Amino acid sequence: MDRGLIEAAEFNNATSDRVLGFADVSKICMLQSYHQNAEQLEITFNKTKYDGLPDKLKAIIANAVEAASQDMQWKAIDRYSQDYIELQTKDNVKFYKTPDAVLKRQLEIFDEVAKKKAAENPLFKEIIESQLVFAKRATQWEQDTVVSRKMVFDHYFGPNAKKPI
Repeated sequence: MDRGLIEAAEFNNATSDRVLGFADVSKICMLQSYHQNAEQLEITFNKTKYDGLPDKLKAIIANAVEAASQDMQWKAIDRYSQDYIELQTKDNVKFYKTPDAVLKRQLEIFDEVAKKKAAENPLFKEIIESQLVFAKRATQWEQDTVVSRKMVFDHYFGPNAKKPI
């Protein structure tokens, strides 16, 4: 970017952006998209070796992987939120939310690509249909049950906030 060879770069979080030095070459960061709105920690094993382990050791590994994944998520929230502030205050990066028109167009393009790939590959079609069934159920639950944090943020930290203590 700094030599004009590429126009943009993207990773997925403020910490990675800082470590990769993005703030050294661009002071603009676009936020929010659908392609990676969550992260997961994945630990892989050789299936043959794993299958040969005693059940007790498999249970220990399963619990350790789950604990490590959750621990990584908690630490990531702390790191990302700190680096988000530092990118703005120390590195003078400006953050902008991706306009709704761009997000809508991303969905339309994804639909076009998915339709084409589904026509070419029956396994792709089966997988995408399964993902849509899950997404419909999961996002309906989320829309119905998860309270927006905006009101509580505004209550404690917005322009008219009062100190709670």
